[in-house]
Amino acid sequence: MLTRTATAAMTRRPLAFLCSSWPWRSLVYLLGSAVYAVAACLLIYTGYVYGAWVASATALLVLVVLALPSAAFERWRLRLVDRMPTDNPHVKPPKKGLRAWLSTRAREQATWRDLGFTVVGLSVLCWMDLGLVSSAFWLPVLLMSGPFQPGMHWADGLPLAAGGVLLVPISAYMLTAWAGTRAMITRAVLAPGDAEIIRSRARLVDAFEAERRRIERDLHDGAQQRLVSLSMKLGLARLDLPPGSPAETQLAEAHEEAKRALAELRELIRGIHPQVLTDRGLGAAVEDVAGRSPIPVDVDVSLPGRLPPPVEVAAYYIVSEAMTNIVKHSEARHGFIYGRLHDDTLVLEVRDDGVGGADPAAGSGLAGLADRVAVTDGVMTLSSPPGGPTSLRVEIPCPVAV
Repeated sequence: MLTRTATAAMTRRPLAFLCSSWPWRSLVYLLGSAVYAVAACLLIYTGYVYGAWVASATALLVLVVLALPSAAFERWRLRLVDRMPTDNPHVKPPKKGLRAWLSTRAREQATWRDLGFTVVGLSVLCWMDLGLVSSAFWLPVLLMSGPFQPGMHWADGLPLAAGGVLLVPISAYMLTAWAGTRAMITRAVLAPGDAEIIRSRARLVDAFEAERRRIERDLHDGAQQRLVSLSMKLGLARLDLPPGSPAETQLAEAHEEAKRALAELRELIRGIHPQVLTDRGLGAAVEDVAGRSPIPVDVDVSLPGRLPPPVEVAAYYIVSEAMTNIVKHSEARHGFIYGRLHDDTLVLEVRDDGVGGADPAAGSGLAGLADRVAVTDGVMTLSSPPGGPTSLRVEIPCPVAV
């Protein structure tokens, strides 16, 4: 499973989502807010015992001292529901010592964001987290315990238990939805530099793609044309030699080698950047990939027109890599490629009837494809249970069709 966020996990099939670890990860993530609740209760108790002024001074001191550790804790537990990398936004002081550290922290924006988020965490978010956990987790548990409650006949408690069982999947979606929303808020406030990292990765991908096209043009217009010319000259030279002579035999072998080299070069050029993608668009390029597959592949790709080049390139290489994996590893007898543009989102799905068990960590290239999708701000999910079938689904934002 290549899903990186709790929000994206909810787009999976209901049974696959409910059987995954995401609802439990979301529950643990929200329970982490109990730390804030304990701190807030201690401040309230201090105000009750020592008065409002002492409580206010203590609260201010706690916020100043614990703002940075609290934000670090938030970034750390963010990994439960958001597997995207999260960097520390704080810069390193130019000099050693407490004074330089305090001066650096006071001047940077990240410190004040951490402080503001800690205030909101203590006053609002922790109570929302724990309140939702109480209603979404404990209510089904309480209802399911109906038949075992003292003074209640087990038959009378069965409807309550059935209601509790029905509330479990609803509660899982509620917990995961709020955990994903809270994670997005946390990342936006405490790790805003990640957006710049994504933009930087996108620029690198664009530069790499431009270089890829330059190499493709050089090979197509240079080396390929020279091999074509060489093959033609070798063919003409064979006509001037007696058939079956030693020179004609060697020249024939050289002619065949030149044709094989030309065919390999054409395959290399197609792999670097297929001309059909540039000339006719994604639909035709996918048809070309399916047509060259050694196993039968049904293609159902219907697009209203040309898509933005970055989207077409990303989608093409996803399909191409997926088909390569199917041929090499799946032992499949049949494949299927689906593509549509729904609500400004390109939806691609590649399925096969193979043995399943695809693992992104096994070096199959799926992790690299997930990174390419992430650069386009898309979502990529993989369902490949042992025994199959395997389904690779990609959703890429595509606001403009040209």
